[in-house]
Amino acid sequence: MAVPARKTSKTKKRMRRGHIKLTTPNLSPCPNCGELRASHRVCPNCGFYNGKQIINTGNNN
Repeated sequence: MAVPARKTSKTKKRMRRGHIKLTTPNLSPCPNCGELRASHRVCPNCGFYNGKQIINTGNNN
């Protein structure tokens, strides 16, 4: 089995790991109430999706 000849430097290790990070969720405003919500999901505030009420939350406009 191959063994590295030298220790990987901190710089090389950090360059390799540069893309490993948390990402923020892509949120879009709800067309019914304006609350931010995840795309293609029922709005947790008003319960609408695609112009139709899916769940009754009690916060309907």
